[in-house]
Amino acid sequence: MKIAFITDLHANREAVSEVLAHARSQQATKYVFLGDFVGYGADPAWVVDQIREHVAQGAIAIRGNHDAATVAGPQPTMIEDARFTVAWTREQLDDAQVDFLASLPLTAVDDGRLYVHANAYAPGEWGYIHARADAVRSMHATACRTTFCGHVHEPRLYHLAPTGKIGEFQPVPGVPIPLSPQRQWLVIPGAAGQPRDNNPAACYAVYDSESAELTYFRVPYDYDTAAAKVRAAGLPQRLAKRLEDGG
Repeated sequence: MKIAFITDLHANREAVSEVLAHARSQQATKYVFLGDFVGYGADPAWVVDQIREHVAQGAIAIRGNHDAATVAGPQPTMIEDARFTVAWTREQLDDAQVDFLASLPLTAVDDGRLYVHANAYAPGEWGYIHARADAVRSMHATACRTTFCGHVHEPRLYHLAPTGKIGEFQPVPGVPIPLSPQRQWLVIPGAAGQPRDNNPAACYAVYDSESAELTYFRVPYDYDTAAAKVRAAGLPQRLAKRLEDGG
């Protein structure tokens, strides 16, 4: 089975459309959405409806910090742009869409794989995995061999040997990576809706559960239109520039 892992969609309709189409072209038959469906982008209602439709068809969706903030108000640690966008996003969603975000779990376990937005050691506190030490802490917090998470907005892959040795790969788009069963893995597919590694192309990953191979992808999309919609909506200009620059 090929499973598409998509995270940090951030209300970016143009990016999400292209990623879903690309995943279908890769014969993905299962979808896991790792949170942050709203925030920053101009199309929160459309993106939430896409996730709801996929969940109704069997997909798994996890709550992100922007989803939680839209339901219950911004976290104190959120920057001003994020807090402004949370308030704007809440006005764009109807009650059913907000209820859907409120219903999402913080974690899910599926065939030995942990799905979480931020990390395994404190899923609701939204700490980032910035370095190897953070990755080790997260992998030590779960019995699952593989963790899939988002939140960081850059594609990364960490692995932990039984001896305690930590390592990481720099994923190359389109090149399958075998995930050895002798190690624990922490997979960050990168952001579909707001990449921050100086490449504006959308990120996601496909895991083949039969071959145990993971493939990262970069998907070009019309970020000029997405950025223009952010500006037209009156959202912070920096958010539009970020889509154009990928940073």
